[in-house]
Amino acid sequence: MMRLPRKGTTITEGMFETVLTSEEIAQRVDDLAERMAPDLRDGTWTAVVILLGATPFASDLIRALGRRGIDIGFDALWLESYRDARESSGRVLVRADLSRPVRDRKVLLIDDVFDSGRTLSFARSHLMAKGALDVKSCVFARKPDAVREGLDHWAYEAPSKYLVGYGMDDAGQWRGLPYLGAIPE
Repeated sequence: MMRLPRKGTTITEGMFETVLTSEEIAQRVDDLAERMAPDLRDGTWTAVVILLGATPFASDLIRALGRRGIDIGFDALWLESYRDARESSGRVLVRADLSRPVRDRKVLLIDDVFDSGRTLSFARSHLMAKGALDVKSCVFARKPDAVREGLDHWAYEAPSKYLVGYGMDDAGQWRGLPYLGAIPE
């Protein structure tokens, strides 16, 4: 496996395999917003982004929906299951909860990557316990071996690689890459 540079290192060309360019990311988010828009037009939705990785995707998706005349509420839920590892610990922790109530509202739950489904399942139960009427899930990337239950919408069928950039990280690094990359094996 390639040894990655330490924090603070300048990003160099070819450091990661480019999986999607920034233009391809933008197109996939726009296509997803177009597919989702008819279901979100009733105005009773709140988007809940799972921090930290899904923040860029959530921002882009909310703007893409806004271009379609859809303005939904916005909040965040900070969950942690990976810490600084490349595999889930199997345990989901709430680091910071919602700032607004979701009681009697529909929730669009937004995350970055769907693989085991554990985080979304936990978040869905958490939001339903807070009185949400319904919770629909949406992720940017769905891994090929991901379970098929528990995911309503996704923008991209991702490869079975460890992804970085566009909010996704490796031990807190590389979230700010302007493209979706994969760590070389």
